Amino acid sequence: MKPEIHPEYNELKVTCSCGNKFKTHSTLSGDLHIDVCDQCHPFYTGQQKIVDTTGRVEKFRKKYDIPGMTKKGKKEESGKKED
Repeated sequence: MKPEIHPEYNELKVTCSCGNKFKTHSTLSGDLHIDVCDQCHPFYTGQQKIVDTTGRVEKFRKKYDIPGMTKKGKKEESGKKED
């Protein structure tokens, strides 16, 4: 490696918005503040935030009054079965 062409590799403190603190190495200088980390991210914790989505599809259907559509999005049969 050529001398004096690579950036310095420093240890820095990382602080998450949940309060978790840890140290890492980076070419950045100074402390780093992040929004999510492995202690609070739903993928790593297994906890998911429930987003209220109920009623959105029904609201859309009422707004645009889509005829012939069932709740599952399949077209209803218009004719009756003949015996």
